[in-house]
This record gives sequence, C-alpha cells and structure tokens, in this order.
Amino acid sequence: MTTVRQRKRASASEQRQNNHQHEKNAKHYPKGITSAALWKVLSHITGGTVSLSLGLFTAYYVCTLHENDLWFSSIKEIEREISFRTECGLYYSYYKQMLHAPSIKQGITELIYDNKTESMRTINILERMNVYQEVFLAVLYRVLPFWNNLEPVYFYIYTLFGLQTMYVSSLFLTSWLLSGTWFSGLLAALWYIVNRIDTTRVEFTIPLRENWALPFFSIQIAGITYLLRSELTALREKMTMFLVFISTFIFSLTWQFNQFVLLIQALVLFVLDCVDLIPTAKVTRLYLMQVICLLMVCVLQFFNSMILGSLLLSFVLAVIIVRCLQKNLKSGGLIKRVWSLVVHVFSVLCLTVLINKSIKKLFRLQSDEHIFKFIQAKLGFGKTRDFDASLYLCEEAFRRLPLDTFDRFADTLLLYPYIFVLFTLIIAATVAAFNNLSWSSSSKTSDKKEKRAYSMKPEIAYNLMHSILFGCLALSTMRMKYLWTSHMCVMASFGLFSMEVWGTLLKTLRLYTPQRTNVARYSVSILVIVYLIFKFWPRLSEELSELREFYDPDTVQLMSWIKSNTPNNAVFAGSMQLLAGVKLCTGRVLTNHPHYEDKTLRERTKKVYQVYAKRAPEDVHSILRSFGTDYVILEDSICYERRHSRGCRLRDLLDVSNGHVMDGLGDNDPDLKPSSSPRFCEEIKKDLPSYLKYFTRVFKNKTFHVYRLSRKAAVK
Repeated sequence: MTTVRQRKRASASEQRQNNHQHEKNAKHYPKGITSAALWKVLSHITGGTVSLSLGLFTAYYVCTLHENDLWFSSIKEIEREISFRTECGLYYSYYKQMLHAPSIKQGITELIYDNKTESMRTINILERMNVYQEVFLAVLYRVLPFWNNLEPVYFYIYTLFGLQTMYVSSLFLTSWLLSGTWFSGLLAALWYIVNRIDTTRVEFTIPLRENWALPFFSIQIAGITYLLRSELTALREKMTMFLVFISTFIFSLTWQFNQFVLLIQALVLFVLDCVDLIPTAKVTRLYLMQVICLLMVCVLQFFNSMILGSLLLSFVLAVIIVRCLQKNLKSGGLIKRVWSLVVHVFSVLCLTVLINKSIKKLFRLQSDEHIFKFIQAKLGFGKTRDFDASLYLCEEAFRRLPLDTFDRFADTLLLYPYIFVLFTLIIAATVAAFNNLSWSSSSKTSDKKEKRAYSMKPEIAYNLMHSILFGCLALSTMRMKYLWTSHMCVMASFGLFSMEVWGTLLKTLRLYTPQRTNVARYSVSILVIVYLIFKFWPRLSEELSELREFYDPDTVQLMSWIKSNTPNNAVFAGSMQLLAGVKLCTGRVLTNHPHYEDKTLRERTKKVYQVYAKRAPEDVHSILRSFGTDYVILEDSICYERRHSRGCRLRDLLDVSNGHVMDGLGDNDPDLKPSSSPRFCEEIKKDLPSYLKYFTRVFKNKTFHVYRLSRKAAVK
C-alpha cells in the first residue's frame, strides 16, 4: 500500500541557519580558490626559474669547456678560425664575408652570385646552403653597436651557446608538461648535462647546422606536446600552433636535413592517427604546417631542388589524397578496420613513391640521390661501390651507435628508467590501439566509456612514438643520436614522475593507492636527482677547471704561407675538409668543399680526389686544370691513411671506383685489375721528371705538400 507524505516545511530558524551556513561556505570558497591559484603561480614561477637557471648553466658550461679546451681568448685570429674544422669553417666564412662586405646589400649580392666557393662556377650560396643564420647575425652585428664591446667571433659563438639555454629549457618544459611537475623537468635537464658527450657536441663543432636547428626542434616538440592536450581553449590552441609554426620554420631554415627529420615526425603522426591515438584534425593541421614551412624555406632558398624533391612533400600529399578516397577507414569492426588500415598504409607508401619519382623526373632533381644510395646500403640492400655512398658508410659518425654509449647511459642511471618507461608505455599504447581498432563509431555509450578506460593521452602517445622512431634512426646512424638522446632524458624523467607509469606498476603489484603512487614517484626521483648531483658535480667541476691549448702549427704555417705567397684569386684543390679552412682563413678560390648536397660538386670532388688514386701525372694535371686549379694541397694523413681499415681508406674507395685493386693484404673483387700507374700522392714526392713538368713543389711541412700546376704541359 502506497501512502503520500506531506513535505515537512523548514522552520524560519532552520532556514536562517541554513542560509548562514551557506554564506559561511561561500566566504571560504573563494579563499580556497585563491590559495590553490597562488600555489600554482608560485609553482610555475619556481619551475620557470629553475628551468632558466639550468639552461644558463648549460650555456656557461659548454662555453667554458670551449674556452678551456682551446684557450680561445688568447690564441691568434688565424688559430681561432682553424679551430672551426671541416664544414664549420665553410659556414663561418660566410658570416665573416658578410661582415667585411662594403655594405649589407653588396654582401648579400656576393652570396647570391658567388664565384669563389667553386672555381669556374657562379653559385647561389643562399640557395645551396642553409646560411641565413650567418647572414642574420652579420646584419645584426653591423646594425647594432656590438663592435665596440664584443669581437665578431664572440658574438657568433655566444649566440650558439646561448641557444643551449633555450634547448635545455624546452626539454625541461616538455617533461614538465608530460608529468605535471617541474621536478621532472629538473631531472631531464640534469640528465642532459651529465650525458653531454652523447646529447650535444656544440662546444667543439659550434657552427654545425644541427647546433642551430635542434634548439628550435626541441621547442617545436614542446609546442606539439601542449597542442595535443585535450580541452585546450581556442585561443591557447591558436597561440600554440603559431609557436609550433615559427619553431618549425626556423628549424627548417637552419638545417639542410630538415626534410628527413620532418618526414620521420610526419610518420609518427601518421601511425598514431591510423590507430586513433591522436585527433585527426590536429594531425592534418600539423601536416599542413610542415608543408607550408618547407615551401617557405624553398622560396627563401630560391627553389632549392633538394626541397622540391623531398619525400615529406610527397608523403603528405599522398596521405591527404588517400584519406579523401578511403573515407571508411575508421568505421566497422576489428577485422574490417585492420584490413582498411593495411590497404591505407600500402596505398600511401606506393603513392608517395610514385609522386616523388614523378616530381624528380619532371624537374630532373638529383641533389639527394647520394643519401638514398647510402640508406639502401645501410639497410643491407646489396654491397655498393658508389663512391659517395661509401664515403658516408666508412665514416664513424654514419655507422651504428657504439655499444659503449649504453654503458655511459647506465652510469648516469638514464638507461634503466628509459627502458622501463618505454616498455610500460608500449604495452599501454598497444592495448589502447587495439581497443580503438575494436571500437566502432556506431557503438553505444557504454562502449565509449570502456574505450576511454583504455585510452592513452595524445601527448604521451606522440612522445612515445617520437622516441621510438628517432631511437631507431640513432641506433642505425651514430650522428643522428643527438635527435634521440635529448628526448631520452625527457621520457625517462617523465616516467619516473608519472602517475600513470607508477600507477600501472603498483596496480600490477596490487599495492596501488594514490598516496603510495605519489610517495613512490617523488621519493625515487628525488633520490636519482641527489645521486646525479653528488656523483657528477665533482666531474663537472674538474672539466670546468681543466685547461688546454690549441696546437696545430702545421695548419697555421700552411694558411700563413697561402696568405703571403699566393694571389688573392688563386684556385686551390685538395680535401673538402681542408679547403673549407683555406676559404675561411685566406679567402682563396676553391675547387670543392664539404657541403655535399649537389650532384655536380660530388662529381667534381671525386675527380679532384684522383690525386690520392693510382693515376698518371698528365691525367691528374688535366683533371685539376679543367677546374682552373693553380695549386693542389696533398695531405700525408690521407695519402698514408691509417685511421680507417682496409676498404674504407679514401685511397681504397678511389681504387675500387676506378676498377683497380686495393693496396695491402686482403681480398679484392675478381673484376678489379692492377693499375698501370703508381699512386700519385706517393710518386710525386720523388721529384721525377715526368711529374716535375706538370707540378712544382712550393711549400712543405710535416703534414702538407703544396704544388703549383704548370699552365701547360712541357713539350717533350
């Protein structure tokens, strides 16, 4: 039996008491919000201060190492310039050229119509090389009154050391964004510093393009990490997208390998989009942002052919086309979605190759063919005899990552948390991806709740995939490790401070409570921070106090002789690495140089290097004179090279390319034949008449031999 009760009316006194209690609570409510907001502001200020302090310390650290290693402030100007080895010297020479130009306009004109970098050719330096940063710094130095207080070389190197502040701060921020605590950023920055040997080489290769580019790439990663967060306001999303755009543009403008790095990043986005771990709309915007930045750089570089034929442009275009044609990619059950995904991936890859081949054939682009030959040989698709690919393969920097790298990571406690975080997140991402593929867009609300239970935050998924792909790149090619190792610091520190990672571990052990999770993540991480400080601070102090001095008298003597005894328009031939220094220190005309992204230059370099092959003197003379060569520099360190093993010495690569058997004990391919001529660089030193009529030695020291070429061959 159902009864109806009359509602009890509250008495006037009770109503007044309730109102009073409500007003009391209302008074306390804003106070609580104010306290939380104040604590948040203080936390952000503290975190920002720590981030900036660690960034400035890193800049001071590498700057001091550079000064102590070379005694840079006390050596001669020519010694400072020689310290910019190989391609570093070439890039710095354009900064110097802009400073010495009569006007900024004329300096830029001389770069656009350059006839001293490659003899008998007028090339556009702004098109061929990424030197806008040198132009910008030179203009800034000329416009602002820095010359009264700071030498040009210090303005240059301090700028690059200063970028380390930005680099470390952005790593700090990325880890902070992922974990939710700035302590994580502190640990990431500390790991970056104590692993300096593997995270940066800025202190001894200052002008390298990667030292300009990687700080901006790190900012871009931090921006993408924030952009992928859910529930961002429209204003914050637009501001973050602008930051990502600017950092991507500067990164692309400052490094010639930008397209390959951005291609890997595009692959990261593509994989995560396919399995619904990040929103498709944001992925599309990031694709378009990459393409726009690359096209803007292409325009600034006078339609550089290497950019026009980049795989990135072809890949993004293929993804958009296939996505438009395959509209049912993310509908249906598991089997249907997996099949659609296989078709989608296969279609995108095939269309990418087709578009790229068509563009290269249409515009006759060959700038990056040596890189693809190198990649093919690296992946094991047959042994290559290609000279350019072999030149890369034989360099230590382009070999696999040495195993002792992991010993150093283990010593700093970076390796173990990184592997644990990677393992944990890969499992979580796999489960989330499988759940996403199993879930249909027509599922009920309960299915949606279940899907959310197995989801992974988009920013975590992005950084995980980023770390995996760039890790594979680093393992295959040591020089690319700097793209990975800094991100290792971010992922490992995030993992140690992550509620998700610790929560997963404690749930597995059936020990999970929120309080235990917080205690575990802070106690373990702070112990690691204390360990790093106490163990490595003495080593850092020792490095900061260790004093050395630049010493290369043979190269100094050579450069001084060239400046004093040869005409300003004299043309010099020699190794790529040495000629970059010749241009910087003396301003003489070169036959070849280390910036290798041009087919004609690669062919020319191979011909110039015949001075180290088994060739007749008349052949070598004819080759060098075809490039207008007046002087050739021979280096004993190349002629009698012992740094590389047999088969990787420069003379071996030349012999194989010329079809000649290699020197020394060991096997030769059956089709290689003995040469009818002795090795040129050895035989010329005997001063035989057959050589003297073409070449006259004009300079000699322990390392270098300089020969002047006769204008015409002597008449017999």
